[in-house]
Formats: sequence, structure tokens, C-alpha cells
Amino acid sequence: QVQLVESGGGLVQAGGSLRLSCAASGRTFSSYHMGWFRQGPGKEREFVAAITRTGGTTYYADSVKGRFTISRDSAKNTVYLQMNSLKREDTAVYYCAADLRPYGGVSYSPERYGYWGQGTQVTVSS
Repeated sequence: QVQLVESGGGLVQAGGSLRLSCAASGRTFSSYHMGWFRQGPGKEREFVAAITRTGGTTYYADSVKGRFTISRDSAKNTVYLQMNSLKREDTAVYYCAADLRPYGGVSYSPERYGYWGQGTQVTVSS
């Protein structure tokens, strides 16, 4: 079992920055991949970014590449999503998720992630 708690969402003007945090507990933090997903109004949940168990490799959706950075701190059992140059289309509820499969690489599919946080709202105004 893994418990995930997100924080850091809020209202920001276009061009601004936010940093989301996701605190994990329950299982050894370095044993699972972590991902960030988002769901905008009337849209399906979509992949944003992911990071491997050891933090050695990161992956990004094309829409956020160059603007968002995912990282993890094993000492704090926390994964972060630094979001810069925010756009109105980044408005969504952001979720962190854990993939506890013991083998395999990072997945872009929400179905591969068995544990989810409650979500945090990010609203970007013009």
C-alpha cells in the first residue's frame, strides 16, 4: 500500500510558476516509478511527466516539455513537479501516481498506476 498526498496547487497568472509536491508513505519510496497526470474540465486524464524509481530518467508529455520538471527526493519521500511558463491550457486538477510493478519501464498510461493522490487544482489565468 502507498499513500500519496499532493500539495502546492493554486491560482497563478499565465507565465508564472508553481511547484507541486507529492508526499508518499507506506512502501519503500525507491521501489516504484512515479508519475504526474492532469485532468482538465471536460477532458480525460492525461500524462504529464514521470520519473523512474531511482530518479535517473524522466519523461514528459510534449505539451509540457521544456517548461515542467519532475524530480524526487528520497530523503523526503517526495516527488515534485516544477511548472514554469504556465499557460491557460495547463489549468487542471493534477494528480500524482505510483506504479508499484516490480519490473518494467515507466508507463504513460494511467491504468498502469495503482495508487493515486487526491489531486490538487491548478488554475492559470490570463
